[in-house]
Amino acid sequence: MTTTEMPPGFRATRPRTSDPRALTSTYTELSRAVREAGLLRKTYGYYGVMAAVLTLALGGLVTAFVLLGDSWWQLLVALGLGIVMTQFSFLTHEAAHRVVFESGPVNDRVGRLLANGVVGISYSWWMSKHTRHHANPNKVGKDPDINPDFIVFRREDAVEARASWLTRVHRYQGWLFFPLLTLEGLNLHVTAYRTLLAQKKSRDKTLELSLITVRLVTVTALVFWALPVGLALAFFAVWGAVFGVYMGASFAPNHKGMKILAADSKLDFLSKQVLTSRNIRGGRVMNVLMGGLNFQIEHHLFPSMPRPHLIAAQTMVKEHCERLDIPYTETGLIESYGIVVRYLNDVGLGARDPFDCPLYQQLRGR
Repeated sequence: MTTTEMPPGFRATRPRTSDPRALTSTYTELSRAVREAGLLRKTYGYYGVMAAVLTLALGGLVTAFVLLGDSWWQLLVALGLGIVMTQFSFLTHEAAHRVVFESGPVNDRVGRLLANGVVGISYSWWMSKHTRHHANPNKVGKDPDINPDFIVFRREDAVEARASWLTRVHRYQGWLFFPLLTLEGLNLHVTAYRTLLAQKKSRDKTLELSLITVRLVTVTALVFWALPVGLALAFFAVWGAVFGVYMGASFAPNHKGMKILAADSKLDFLSKQVLTSRNIRGGRVMNVLMGGLNFQIEHHLFPSMPRPHLIAAQTMVKEHCERLDIPYTETGLIESYGIVVRYLNDVGLGARDPFDCPLYQQLRGR
């Protein structure tokens, strides 16, 4: 792991009081040290290279699609598109956080173009949802990422859904989680249209709908024009499944299975972000593969920090947390998936009828 030298004067000391204001002052100290170390400076070269590599990769896949024609080898092209589109989503995520460019409006314009015109998801929907998540990660009633849906993240929500047909899904939702991610790409596209059509008329709404529609119509027309119907459907299925699983597998380890905060809880910013987040080991390679989401703690503490600097910031943040006795969670990627599956299965137990067990059924039958 790459380390960074502590800036002069950086000495995180444990406050002698549990007063949240004391911990807030230590975050201010950490933030100042991070800034002085230059870790919030923009890295135009890094993102320029990333954008160029992804653009070339996309161009290569389009070229391969044209040259292959009516061939089942096209499914490899679809697989590649799922990977490249997810990587473009990572860039969109960073633009939304004002990471890529100095100017906020430029970040928004690039993010909106990538999200709607390249990936096919709504930028405004993502911004609204993700901003609320960052403000209150894993906080009941505040974080939209833990709201009950097809998957539930709290036992209370599983119990409330007992009368629903989703009960059977919830019972095994841990095992079903990754298979269900194959449909996440389709879900994101449908959500984009549903949320945009529900919005009031605006310039951004018109632009986003236009970009998404042009992309959808163009891509669909080209694929069905070049390939037989069966192969075209398989092409979209593979593309969507890879995109959904890659996206979900990158975001899933970050908060699922971590501390859930009650709706009335009051935590300082530092504790709130660290206690609800999990990092994934792997260094620079994982940083590319997961778009910086592997440094989830540092990302939540410094959302506008460029991806290349997260690995250096980790050293400072870990030392800071150690001095304050704040638990800092870091696991391997596969281990994190195991944690997510077990956690979701455990939550799903709340959906079970208390008398719905083999022993009870056996005794009742006597």
